[in-house]
Amino acid sequence: MTDRETYLTRAAEARKDAESTSLDNVRDRCLRSAAAWTAMAERAERTEKMRATLAADKAKTLAEEAKK
Repeated sequence: MTDRETYLTRAAEARKDAESTSLDNVRDRCLRSAAAWTAMAERAERTEKMRATLAADKAKTLAEEAKK
């Protein structure tokens, strides 16, 4: 399981907890938690994409250098 998937799972759990409580302060806390987990998942996704792009660029550069 990737970090992104873990964060999304935690966000879903927090939303479920928010739905199951009758206490406003607990619901608010759970929703803030879900928002934080979702933001972390989005950052993890951007990081994964950036790493893939950098790896592809590096592979391309190495292939070009090998041809010289």
